Amino acid sequence: MLTVALLNLGYFVVEFTVALSAGSVSLLADSVDVLEDTSVNVLIALALGWPLARRALLGKVLAVVILGPAAVATWEAVQRVAAPAAPRVAPLVLASLGAIVVNGTSAVLLARIRTHGGSLGRAAFLSARNDVVVNVAVILMGVTTALTGSGWPDLVLGSVIIVLALHAAHEVWECSEDERLAVALDSPVPGRPAP
Repeated sequence: MLTVALLNLGYFVVEFTVALSAGSVSLLADSVDVLEDTSVNVLIALALGWPLARRALLGKVLAVVILGPAAVATWEAVQRVAAPAAPRVAPLVLASLGAIVVNGTSAVLLARIRTHGGSLGRAAFLSARNDVVVNVAVILMGVTTALTGSGWPDLVLGSVIIVLALHAAHEVWECSEDERLAVALDSPVPGRPAP
């Protein structure tokens, strides 16, 4: 988990810098997502040894944290919707290729704990997996932008990032709710002897 967190932190700086220089809403939103991944992985590394009830609560917190990139993408899209400028394609594609390597490596490292770490492991794995999908989409958006000269593909991709974040947050919330219910079923009811 800490290895994945360090990978994400290092690449956040790269992607954020490139996003600002390239003028890309979608790459900027993805860089914020990379920073969010860093914090999620640090929290998970600290919490894996916690009891199921505390992990379920943290899983719900992480489901809300995953929504952060969606809020950033929405804000940037709203700011630029009146006159979307086309981002610079070459740095955008190069940054996305690097992000695929970082996020793909993270997903492979996290695949081992996605079913054993409960909602926390699932949150980390889904986040890394979704990032690979987003990075491929950014490259395709860059090609479309190069062909059309329009800034609209960048704004549309921002919407896709929002949908992915919402879906990941929903899955993590559901998994943490399952954990909470498992704890409730194992807890004795007041006034009734434990099974």
